[in-house]
Amino acid sequence: MAHAASHTNRLAQETSPYLQQHAHNPVDWYPWGTEALNRAQAEQKPILVSIGYAACHWCHVMERESFENEAVAAVMNAHFVCIKVDREERPDVDQIYMDALHAMGLQGGWPLNVFLTADAKPFYGGTYFPQGNWTKLLTNIGQAYAGEHRAELEQSAERFMEVIGKSELAKYGGHNRNAAQEADYTALNAIGVAPETGPAGVSEEEFKLLVYNLSTNFDRERGGMNRAPKFPMPSIWRFLLRAHAISGSKAVLEQAVLTLREMAWGGIYDQVHGGFARYSVDGEWLAPHFEKMLYDNGQLVSLYSEAFQLTQDELFRETVYDTIEFIRLELTNAEGGFYSSLDADSEGEEGKFYVFTKEELRQILGDEEPLFSDYYNCTAAGNWEHGRNILHRRETDEAFAAAHQLAPGVLPELVAGWKQKIMAVRATRVRPGLDDKVLTGWNALMLQGLTDAYRAFGEPEFLVMAEHNARFIEANLRDGAGLFRTCKDGRASINGFLEDYALVIQAYISLYEVTFAEKWLREAEVLTEYVLANFFDPAETLFFYTDSRAEPLIARKKELFDNVIPASNSIMAHNLRRLGRHLEKAHYTDLAVEMLLQLRHLVVKEPQHLTNWASLYAALLRPGAEIAIQGPDVEEFREEISRKFLFDTVLAGTEEASGLPLLKLLPTSIDGRTAVHVCRNYACQAPVYGVADALTAL
Repeated sequence: MAHAASHTNRLAQETSPYLQQHAHNPVDWYPWGTEALNRAQAEQKPILVSIGYAACHWCHVMERESFENEAVAAVMNAHFVCIKVDREERPDVDQIYMDALHAMGLQGGWPLNVFLTADAKPFYGGTYFPQGNWTKLLTNIGQAYAGEHRAELEQSAERFMEVIGKSELAKYGGHNRNAAQEADYTALNAIGVAPETGPAGVSEEEFKLLVYNLSTNFDRERGGMNRAPKFPMPSIWRFLLRAHAISGSKAVLEQAVLTLREMAWGGIYDQVHGGFARYSVDGEWLAPHFEKMLYDNGQLVSLYSEAFQLTQDELFRETVYDTIEFIRLELTNAEGGFYSSLDADSEGEEGKFYVFTKEELRQILGDEEPLFSDYYNCTAAGNWEHGRNILHRRETDEAFAAAHQLAPGVLPELVAGWKQKIMAVRATRVRPGLDDKVLTGWNALMLQGLTDAYRAFGEPEFLVMAEHNARFIEANLRDGAGLFRTCKDGRASINGFLEDYALVIQAYISLYEVTFAEKWLREAEVLTEYVLANFFDPAETLFFYTDSRAEPLIARKKELFDNVIPASNSIMAHNLRRLGRHLEKAHYTDLAVEMLLQLRHLVVKEPQHLTNWASLYAALLRPGAEIAIQGPDVEEFREEISRKFLFDTVLAGTEEASGLPLLKLLPTSIDGRTAVHVCRNYACQAPVYGVADALTAL
């Protein structure tokens, strides 16, 4: 990005690549912190907080138009204390001011620009503003705050504070049934099917209602939810795999498979190099916003791996392998940490790196271009902007080969050759920008993805990457018994958020289950105890998003709703259930039940926003087994059992003796054979000595 190098502001000292992008703006930017907030108080000036992230297209546009402009910067500097925030480093700040925007009745998004009083309370905001509108708004607000309208703006801020300060549980009425739900229950009672309830009040009838409520929003033609833009939302489709596992419903599995196939065929997926973009602007998965985020790809590796376990679909296998290879080549540092994202833009144009005109394709592919263009749906007019084509597929390889009378085995060779040629040309282009900071929670999502892929495929390289990353987290992102949020160039900073803890705990439990290295289970326990001590709110039986040691903000929030990344509270509830079963800690498993109880009615009513909670509902409704493997062939048995999709199953193992609760009471190996013990509801069946028998017992 071109900058007037005559300016350097405080952001030059920051580790965030997004903040550094603004280090040479003429705007007198501060990072979020006491220096800026104290200055606003001392000078009684309003604050402008501008929030974005490195891969955000419209953030770049607003920077080019306004923040690099001397005249616009002069207005900003005259009237405001200006603060730049990387939302990926400071999701706590982003969360509060995004809430404020919603309280104002405005649509959220990034860049997020919010105007605050001198004591950091919001009174107005918006997202992207064109330069003319922005300058006018700055002038009007600056003059109003300095003049006779300041009291009105402060009153307005106090009203918004009432909304922001209210707890999410109180705001959305977690465990209070609404009138519509009462009608549902009255109807169930009237026909004589009063729900028989289990832990947290879960019931078969209510679960059916939950699945039905979710299904009303499906796009049954092209997969995903029935809306545009379309986000992958991995948590929704992982829930459907779980709903299928406990109900046997073909319909829910078919909707998940349709979605996964359409995404893997779509322009949202990089057909040449692997990896998914953040979302598609249309309803067909064709035209993405081209940024590739680590958090999406980590979760999608998990999703496609699990879907492969259920379906054995080769498309899903290829998608996992190619996405992991993309991560290995593009987003992995030498120490095993994973970078945050690749930008949407190169040379100031969105998607330029990825798209081709028909003429460019002719030059690259020669006589093979017509067949290539049929396969990837490229046209002379272009299927996107400016005559360019986004590569995407519309049919199976078998159907394409049959339609073009290609002999078996010919198409895979052709496709491999095409990919090499396209990659060779992409290698000569200006690359999209890389956000090379390492975020703890996002690394844990990729670590989880690698463990899920290793379970499904047994590929040794996946485990090598996973263990390398876990060692990186331990060496670079641990803060005593706690965690940092981020590190770059060897510098770790910012207290970890609940998201970071929940995701690392989840990944460490999973890493134990694919290695049986007890260290990871013990580290998960240490972090869980830290979370209970520093994040728990006994008043609502839920966890705050911020550490009790962190700097206080104008509100202390809880994250309840599952979004593109599931809510940190829902992940933590799953962790407590899994770890409680591994370590036989009833207070962990009881707390998981209490957390779902707080939100159960909301989960049934609004499942599309709470699908990770819905997966916990499914687990409590139909609990899986604990499997303990003991004996010399423990690794071979683990690998074979892990190939299956086993919902809500806890897996432990050891060659000889172990102090872990699930293992310590097992008899030492009988006749040198490896035994599998399957336990359910606190009762273990007789040991079996083969994987087939164990799977039958499951």
